[in-house]
Amino acid sequence: MKKNSYETFVYSVAGVAILVIILIAFNALTGTFKQRVDLTKEKAYTLSAGTRAILNKLDSKVKVRFYYSSSAEIPGEFIGLKTYAQHVKDLLDEYKQAAKGKIILEQYDPKPDSDAEDSARLDGVEGQMLPSGEKFYLGLSVSQLDSKEAIPFFAPDRERLLEYDLSRAIASVANPEKPVVGVMSPLPVFGSPMNPMMARMGQGGGQEPWSIIGELKQQYDVKQVEMTADKIDDAIKVLIVIHPKEITETAQYALDQFIMRGGKLIAFLDATSIVDSRNENPMMGQMPGAGSTLDKLLKAWGIQFENTKVAADLNYKMRLMGRNNQPTDAPAFLSISGDGINKDDIATSEIKDVWIPFGGVFTGTPVSGLKETVLLKTTKDSQLVDGMMASMGGESVMNDFKPSGTEYALAVRLTGKFKTAFPDGKPKDDKKDEKKPADDQKPGDSLKETKADNTVVLFGDADMLYDQFTIRKQNFLGMMMQEPMNGNLTLAQNLVEQLGGDSNLISVRSRATVSHPFTRIQKMEARADEAFQSKIKEFEESKRETQEKINELQRAKDPNQQRFVLSPDQQKELENLKKKAAETNMKLKEEKKNLAREKESLQNTLKWTNILGMPAVVAITGLCLAGFKRKRTSAK
Repeated sequence: MKKNSYETFVYSVAGVAILVIILIAFNALTGTFKQRVDLTKEKAYTLSAGTRAILNKLDSKVKVRFYYSSSAEIPGEFIGLKTYAQHVKDLLDEYKQAAKGKIILEQYDPKPDSDAEDSARLDGVEGQMLPSGEKFYLGLSVSQLDSKEAIPFFAPDRERLLEYDLSRAIASVANPEKPVVGVMSPLPVFGSPMNPMMARMGQGGGQEPWSIIGELKQQYDVKQVEMTADKIDDAIKVLIVIHPKEITETAQYALDQFIMRGGKLIAFLDATSIVDSRNENPMMGQMPGAGSTLDKLLKAWGIQFENTKVAADLNYKMRLMGRNNQPTDAPAFLSISGDGINKDDIATSEIKDVWIPFGGVFTGTPVSGLKETVLLKTTKDSQLVDGMMASMGGESVMNDFKPSGTEYALAVRLTGKFKTAFPDGKPKDDKKDEKKPADDQKPGDSLKETKADNTVVLFGDADMLYDQFTIRKQNFLGMMMQEPMNGNLTLAQNLVEQLGGDSNLISVRSRATVSHPFTRIQKMEARADEAFQSKIKEFEESKRETQEKINELQRAKDPNQQRFVLSPDQQKELENLKKKAAETNMKLKEEKKNLAREKESLQNTLKWTNILGMPAVVAITGLCLAGFKRKRTSAK
């Protein structure tokens, strides 16, 4: 009876009205709390510890002016902008809540010819033209006292960098004085002007600065350091050296003394430079460039770098477009992930994927007083191969591949007290030095050891910073946007921030590139490669030997007969060899097809497991629940 009374009340008009009032009150109450449930593995939509640390350090209020054209009519193909704008607004609300009153958030709708539109322009926020001719605004301005930073436009393809961009803007106005970062390289990393002669030859005009330079300039005062420098500016806190090809001892001495004074060094060496080959004589073709090293410094630190051989790895190999636009394995073009990235180091802990095209490796044991930390490494299914051969194509490397069983270091950090590599003072390695007075060459003028622990980071590849291997550019509403393809630039910036002082932004930016390579599938493919490659190599060797015999037989003519006539025995042997060559060629093709089928089978297994796995789990769960419910019902 009570049950019937309860149901009557619930289904009555008064009951429904009361339930509606309760629902509205609940939504109003919970709506005041901006809390989202983040179910992503990497917590991509939760404020990072780095962001919270930046907000906690604010000593005065920061004003954030958010400009969003909420009333604009957006065409169907751009309707996603409204969803993205709401995402930005929600994230700003979380910033405001986490800052505990230190952030003042204001939102404006810059309608045409309005005061809000004028304010947006003054704040450096740019409107993007829609097909209708109306401008669409989605940006913000951050200010504190006399310091101001703007994000002109939030591009959806930069969503993974959203929290980083916001945190960097706040950190910039809170600490307006930018640290000085130096960049030394013979490559045109700062761009190059148009060369009229090259343009007439059809080789194009000048080059834009590399993206790494643009990213660094947003946060640091970046200074170019010449390769011939004999002293590094004292104002430079972190120095980045990119592909120091043919560096002189005088320049190495300048780096040495920079380290002795406490300066931090990040050096990107190279064994076979792809980028450098693009700066050679165009008449010479696209042969790979020469390697680079810091031989004097490395020797003093107890480190060796082989600048003619590159690392190839079956587990980290990439598939590139080869001849006839067919995908081919490139074991020396590495995509480092999983165990190849040091997860215990703050700079690499959240990096998911790093591309290293034709990178060299570091060996040796650091001298007493220095500690080595490996940041990037290969697996044991790796081998050192000649850089020139690797650049010719992946097939030649795969045919002769023999795993070394060694994990090679691709990037290392050295920490501790460094001792000079020039105990006798500044070297005399050029005519300019020889003309200097002897007083300028006194060994006593040189620093012999760092006063405190210092840090040097070494990479075995410089191409990894080049735009072609780091970002994907695309046009969006008339603006050229760029999206990271991997964690290369993120890693470089992490290290600059870590060595330059405040490391709070590291945990923020590391969330920018989220990649989950199928490491188990990669290992299975590596085992399949290893199993089939031996047979493929055997058949190719047999094919080569047979062809050589045919060539020899063709040359061994009977001098008593006509020039192009073979003896009966020779003709018979030639037919047998041709038959054998044809059979070997068929077997070779069949083995390659078997390898391709094996890899395709692995990929299909993974695909169908993903497609059918979850529905199967849901169906089985539903059947179990139905059976359990039926059992309980029958028991009653």
